[in-house]
Amino acid sequence: MPVLAAPLLDALIDRALDEDLAGGDLTTEACIDASARATAKAVARGPLVACGGAVFLRVFQRLDPEAEGEALVADGARVDTGAVLWTVRGRARALLSGERTALNLAQRMSGIATEARRYADALPAGSGVRITDTRKTTPGLRALERYAVRIGGAHNHRDSLGSAVLIKDNHIVAAGGISTAIARARARAPHTTKVEVEVASLQELDEALAAGADIIMLDNFTLADVKVAAARARRSQHGRPLLEVSGGITLERIPELAAAGVDVISVGALTHSARSADIALDLAL
Repeated sequence: MPVLAAPLLDALIDRALDEDLAGGDLTTEACIDASARATAKAVARGPLVACGGAVFLRVFQRLDPEAEGEALVADGARVDTGAVLWTVRGRARALLSGERTALNLAQRMSGIATEARRYADALPAGSGVRITDTRKTTPGLRALERYAVRIGGAHNHRDSLGSAVLIKDNHIVAAGGISTAIARARARAPHTTKVEVEVASLQELDEALAAGADIIMLDNFTLADVKVAAARARRSQHGRPLLEVSGGITLERIPELAAAGVDVISVGALTHSARSADIALDLAL
């Protein structure tokens, strides 16, 4: 499961490194001999799902092309406090200068993978419902964060505005209504593209069903209304659309929503509220 094409990954890492190193590293350059070499290991300071080993190593290789590393656990592995995740050996200056950037990225990715795993594990056994992320990602880090979501056992929603038709509330206002928006999307979008529409009430659901939406997102529906919506979708004369539920999703609601008849549960919290994992870098000569 590749993290990102190498040129794109390197560009992302270089931008992150530049935040720390545009003016050099005064402390390291003053204290550490240029020829010194060292080994560093990334250690979990709490239970987590490991993610980002390749990114972690690549940060140091951007500063020291001869740096070498090893992943002691695979991405997706659950580890306990004290587990050594990855090691890297190279010029001591590179390890010290890249430490924060490497940890920032790996901690973020591992934190998201850990949160995604919690949500995926909350699904009832044998459930075919998908937990997905949203576009509520950190600007510039979407590819890494979405990789972490997959590593955690969840799925990705549309990657960008150009990858799918998703008619939301403001599109409906601007177009003049649900039916009009769906009709225009059908007429102008590629024939290979499904049409999804967000609805905020059972009345809007009925309109979306009548207009033949392929996917209907139930936004901030109560559990009772989700069940009603699922029953209406099953009886629709226009074919049963996929049902997605979104808005106000918490971990505790996953089992009941999965049992209510929906196909997808989209959770912005997988990325926008995930807490970075606690990982430390221990250096030795």
